[in-house]
Parts: sequence; structure tokens; C-alpha cells
Amino acid sequence: MARRAATMGVVAIGVALAGCASSDPFAQPSEPGTSGGTGGAETIVVGSQTYPSNEVIAEIYAQALENAGFEVERRFNIGQREAYLPSLESGEISLFPEYTGNLLQFYDEDAEARTADDVYAALTDALPEGLTALEMSTASDQDSYTVTSSFAEENGVETIGDLADVAGPLTLGGPPELEERPYGPSGAREVYGVDLEFSATGDTTVEDLLAGTIDVANVFTADPRIETENLVPLGDPEGLLLSSNVVPIAASDVADQIAEVIDPVSAALTPEGLVALNVQNSVEKRSAPDVAEEWLAANGFS
Repeated sequence: MARRAATMGVVAIGVALAGCASSDPFAQPSEPGTSGGTGGAETIVVGSQTYPSNEVIAEIYAQALENAGFEVERRFNIGQREAYLPSLESGEISLFPEYTGNLLQFYDEDAEARTADDVYAALTDALPEGLTALEMSTASDQDSYTVTSSFAEENGVETIGDLADVAGPLTLGGPPELEERPYGPSGAREVYGVDLEFSATGDTTVEDLLAGTIDVANVFTADPRIETENLVPLGDPEGLLLSSNVVPIAASDVADQIAEVIDPVSAALTPEGLVALNVQNSVEKRSAPDVAEEWLAANGFS
């Protein structure tokens, strides 16, 4: 499933970072970072999509590397995969925050893996020569079946399969195309034995969920409204939905060198933590550098 350029409908902030003042994302920075330390003389070029959540993660990577003594250049706000993957594959960009399931499907349209570990394993095999997947995070940005906290508590549901025990009819809301997707109502019935009616809610899916006109909503797991509206993404142990965990993709010639810094960062980034970062950046309008600096300090990386 293709990544959306801006799922949360907000303007990316924190793009005008040090070393990224040019409107050309591939331009050389006017003030390169400080060299030395663990990083030696080689500059690590960190890129990001034109997507607020992705930029925050990229800034976390960049600051973590700088804290470890690497010289870092930022090339943020590049665009989507067709724009940045050639530069990543060529080694022009050293490190990029990606999403396992979506990147796997980019390289292998016929991939059948769905669960987090299976998708990660398939991705490591599908990556072209010269790219290495560092350790993935438990944090994700993917489709989910989400309910309100009151619905979850009243009906004792934690996973999609639990919906089978809730007195119906139940209605699933989401974009119109969800009705025909394999992870839509037919998939829920086949995988979990859950019967769901469908309502094409489009951009008002969360509003409809809160209003009670639908019972279950198709919401991306990094959506800040999961925190601000106290929503509950349901577990998917059988892999109905394609897992798409945050994963750092590195140029292979620097992967080993930076893994000792980036892998612990990935281990500390949780699903709830990513949502909280997105709330700070997109809802509270705090800059990506400030959000990243605070998160790194809180998690012992600075």
C-alpha cells in the first residue's frame, strides 16, 4: 500500500534545520556539522520524506549520531520513494527512516508476508545490493482497526478477533477502496470470523468513530488522534493488516559503523512513543529538532 504524503493533513515543520537551508533537498549544506568522534571524517547523510512523522524520526537519527560524534548532513523533505530511493541506493544518502511493509511491497509486489517479523525478514532479502536494514522498531505507521476506549472497555476487546464476540451489527469505516481490499470486511471475516458492515467515511473516519456512526475505524497507527482522542488500535496477531514498522535503511558501507548508535534508538521507539512525538510536532506545533532533542534526553541518548 503506497505511503500517503501527509496522512495527518498538517504542514511539515522543522524542515529549516541546520545544514538544510536550501530549498533544494539535495544541495550541499552551508554549515556542515562537526566532524570527529566515533564518526571519523565521513559525513553521514540522513534523509526524510515530506511527511512530518518521518522528519521527526530522521531528526532523532541525526541528533543521535551527532551526539555520538558523527558529522551529519540533513537532506529532509525529499518526497516519496521514487524521489529518494535512487539516492539511497547510490549511497548519496546514508540513512533513511522507512516502513517495513510498504518498502517490502515497493521492491516485491507479490510478497505475502504480513506479520512484523516475517515482513522484516522478507525485506532484508528484497533490498537491493548496497542497502542494509538496521534493527526495526516496534513503532509502526500502518493501517489498523481502531475503536474508542469506551467501546474497548465496554466490550472487552483487545484484538480484531475479539470483535466476533460483540453483539452486532458492527460497522467498519474507512476510505471507499477499503471495502474491496483484502484487509477490509472480507478479510476480517476470512481471517477472524468477524462480520462487519462497511461505511465509506473517507476523511471523516475518526469523526464518525467518535460520533458513534461507525464502530470500528481504519486509522493509521501513528495518527496523533490516537492519543488526543484516546483511541485503541486493536491487535492483529493473525496478520490481516500488513505490518509496517519503522526501520532505518542504511547504505551498507556505513551500516555497521552507525548501527551501534541507531539500533538502540530503534529499540527505544515504541508505538505509543511515536504517536506522542507526532502529537508534539503536528498538534502542539513544536519543531522537529526540539521534539527530537527532548526524546533523546528522556531516553538516555544525550
